[in-house]
Amino acid sequence: MVEGLLDPGCATPSLVAGPKGKAADKRFNVYRNNVTVSLIDALAAVFPATMRITGEAFFRAMARFHVREAPPTSPLLFEYGRDFPDFIARYEYAQSMPWLADVARIERAWLDAYHAADAAVLEVGLLASVPPERLGGLVFVAHPATRIVRSAYPAVTIFSANRASGPVGRINATAPQSALVTRPALDVEVRRLPPGADIFLDGLMAGQSLGSAASTASTSCPEFDLATAMRTMLEAGAVAAIQQGG
Repeated sequence: MVEGLLDPGCATPSLVAGPKGKAADKRFNVYRNNVTVSLIDALAAVFPATMRITGEAFFRAMARFHVREAPPTSPLLFEYGRDFPDFIARYEYAQSMPWLADVARIERAWLDAYHAADAAVLEVGLLASVPPERLGGLVFVAHPATRIVRSAYPAVTIFSANRASGPVGRINATAPQSALVTRPALDVEVRRLPPGADIFLDGLMAGQSLGSAASTASTSCPEFDLATAMRTMLEAGAVAAIQQGG
């Protein structure tokens, strides 16, 4: 039944029949089209910047192929499309836009942050009260909405330009960019991370101590600045709590 709904090449399932047992090909085709269109519409709602970049016709054609390849696995429609960015990355006709999949990953992270559990953000005063000699051993607990998306392309700039309502001009950014997605209050926020901060925050979110994460980031990225990364993290509300490591 599912295969028949998503693939127009499949014959009408034998268990589907019209009044008095007559063939129901036309009725089933209408239902099949409605299911496909509703799933494409769901993807369009989750990935508006991606669709704005490609144009609606291109997006809907690409989404149709994805729908046929990956039917929903959850009754929650907002869960659908979680693997759509990976599909875009290998979609033949999107190869001229290698940054498109990362823009879609930011959009997916935006939706996940929106639906994440509520939690209070860390008060800066609590961190300021920690004695300097204990700072390196601190372990941070991420806010449930915090997401990090790393890209080899200027995906944050492209995302921001295409999620805005105004016209999109020429984008001159070329350097790799990583996004920090948070929801410190009611609204989801997307920030471009400074150099090395993505490595630093990845370490913290994985349970590394402040000292260990900072050391890894400094080794991997000579431009890494701990003070800037900490300020960005705290201003974004990316952390919910701190604890002393073992």
